[in-house]
Amino acid sequence: MSAEIKSHLTELLTQSLARVAPQSPASVIALERPKQAAHGDWACNVAMQLARELKRNPRELAQALIAGLPASPWLDSAELAGPGFINLRLKPAAKLDAVRMVLAAGARYGRADAGRGRPVLVEFVSANPTGPLHVGHGRQAALGDAISALLEAQSWKVTREFYYNDAGAQIDNLALSVQARAREQRGEAVTFPESGYNGEYIGEIAADFLARNGDPGDLAAVRRFAVAALRREQDEDLKAFGVKFDNYYLESSLYTEGKVETTVSALVASGKTYEQDGALWLKTTDYGDDKDRVMRKSDGGHTYFVPDVAYHVTKWQRGFAHAVNIHGSDHHGTVARVRAGLQALNAATGAGIPRDYPDYVLHKMVTVVKAGKEVKLSKRAGSYVTVRDLIDEAGRDAVRFFLVSRKADTEFVFDIDLAKSQTEDNPVYYVQYAHARICSVLAQWGGNPQVLPAADLAPLALARELALAQRLGEFPEMLAEAARDFAPHMVAFYLRELAGEFHSYYNAERVLVADERLKLARLALILAVRQVLQNGLALLGVSAPEKM
Repeated sequence: MSAEIKSHLTELLTQSLARVAPQSPASVIALERPKQAAHGDWACNVAMQLARELKRNPRELAQALIAGLPASPWLDSAELAGPGFINLRLKPAAKLDAVRMVLAAGARYGRADAGRGRPVLVEFVSANPTGPLHVGHGRQAALGDAISALLEAQSWKVTREFYYNDAGAQIDNLALSVQARAREQRGEAVTFPESGYNGEYIGEIAADFLARNGDPGDLAAVRRFAVAALRREQDEDLKAFGVKFDNYYLESSLYTEGKVETTVSALVASGKTYEQDGALWLKTTDYGDDKDRVMRKSDGGHTYFVPDVAYHVTKWQRGFAHAVNIHGSDHHGTVARVRAGLQALNAATGAGIPRDYPDYVLHKMVTVVKAGKEVKLSKRAGSYVTVRDLIDEAGRDAVRFFLVSRKADTEFVFDIDLAKSQTEDNPVYYVQYAHARICSVLAQWGGNPQVLPAADLAPLALARELALAQRLGEFPEMLAEAARDFAPHMVAFYLRELAGEFHSYYNAERVLVADERLKLARLALILAVRQVLQNGLALLGVSAPEKM
């Protein structure tokens, strides 16, 4: 495993440093992967870091450190480079050890115990139940589910939560919109609400309401019916996307259970509020916000960040000392306000909520392109492209892979034609095809894969074979970093690179050669590649087909 080898090499350098410069701390030793393979497998610049402090020439110091390295079964050579770099080269057996690790661990390869079973709540999608899910919600769903899977792979106990914003002006507009369409369908002359929702789905809900209830005069009944209908539809869209939630939390419950008023009272008790112009304000500037924020408007209604604070108090009270929120970048201002509210509550209650609670992942917009032109409208939704549109056009696998294939904070262009293409330019096809190719080779071989973990790997000596094995060894460390940084795009990048290296190897070399030892060694190598492709795709919620 790469992490094990890295630790081993660090220990070798630590022992050498203790001999050459015993007064220097071992913590300065850091290993990096060189950008060029010709520079070795790992590089260390500790000599350049310490040269001034030790008043020694960095090249001379590096040479002394190289000379002091203990013997190692994994280290092939150490070389002086440039102004004082130490380039380390591994023996083939060290790289090939990753193949054995993969085949021994199977589906658990790459998993670690960093989370130690601690609970973490991941909140994502959290769409208003006012219409079908749009592609921005789709990006959030793909990101949230993949981040949850990454955390689970690091032994965190993950709860996936959807926060329903089922209270407020938008829900009022939904109810008025459905009521107006229902009255139209009854032949009444109506003025459609200026801020109403215009998609075809509003008419569908209105017709369904009339068929089941008859009279749309009771606005509260219309509201309940419309919200329930859209919640069902959103649930169906998420099911089609392969995303499941452990818990649904209703914004309305924060009011009915008195949590909003309790939060407001606690904030007032904290001494961090004041009255001005008939409104109640929170001194969020005391906690880094650019200006103070209104909590309760002059008409008595609460601003939206108050229930947000109350909701996050419930997260903390439910035992989630770690929480991750995945939102669109338009929620950027929410971060400072929610954290300020929680810190003000700390002052009143001594809750002990950390200043950076919760963690946030903010994603940018998705632009959908087809035939070189931007697709802006969905006939049914009226003003945006829906997740279901995208799934129906490109398929679930492509949508899920594409929507996590870039950093969340970068804008993303979803090219439907590319997502449907069967070329190496389509990353999900390229990765899945690598998996299917390996399945085909194993089927052609016709042997028992259970014998391959015991295969002698010594015949694997080609540069491409050793590079593939080394790439497999990087998988656990990459997963740990991706989970730590809430960055599933790292998994997509890794899979694309692994698939590319496999395709190059497959196109250059025959696996089913006459030499039995070499054949079994190569079969063991590609079986390990297949396992890591499966493991990585599973974390992204993407299938690993055996035939394509």
